[in-house]
Order: sequence, then structure tokens, then C-alpha cells
Amino acid sequence: MDRRLECRISRKLNQMAIEGQDCSALVKEIRKQLALTQEELARELGVSYATVNRWENGQSKPSKLAKAQFDTFCAKMREQGRLTPTEGIIDSLRTRRH
Repeated sequence: MDRRLECRISRKLNQMAIEGQDCSALVKEIRKQLALTQEELARELGVSYATVNRWENGQSKPSKLAKAQFDTFCAKMREQGRLTPTEGIIDSLRTRRH
């Protein structure tokens, strides 16, 4: 994947995380890519397991603070090379353009 596309996807992921758009799919996709359980992701973000579960099931959306924590966590994972845009994320971004 070329660097420009990767940067554009990273910006879109950040924007989605900040705005809470399609949050349930985004949280689940990122958690799966990092091979984390809901409990492990919750611990990383400083929230409860139940909170992550509700985000993924679309029952609630992250608060502003949680969105900021999620964004920071994703940026850290990208810097470490542990998080890269997947086909699932790319497809989600393409469908949201319509």
C-alpha cells in the first residue's frame, strides 16, 4: 500500500474515532487486528469490559475522553507497527463515502 493512501486511511480512522462514526465496527476491527480481548482493550483504554462490549454491539458510543484515549492508543499501535489498515477497514471507508 502506498504511503499516501496509508496516511489518508490513518486520518480517516482518527476522524472516525473522534466523531464516533461507525464506532462499533471500528473498535471491533482494531481490537481483532491487535489480537486483544474486549477485557484487554478495556484495560488499555482505562474503561470497563462492559463499556467495550457496549461499543462493539452499538449500544453506546465512547465519551469524548474515551474517544481521545482510543485515538491515542491507535496512534501508538500504528507507530509500533502493530496496527495497519486492513481490507475490512478500507472497505468500510469506501462504503461511507456514498
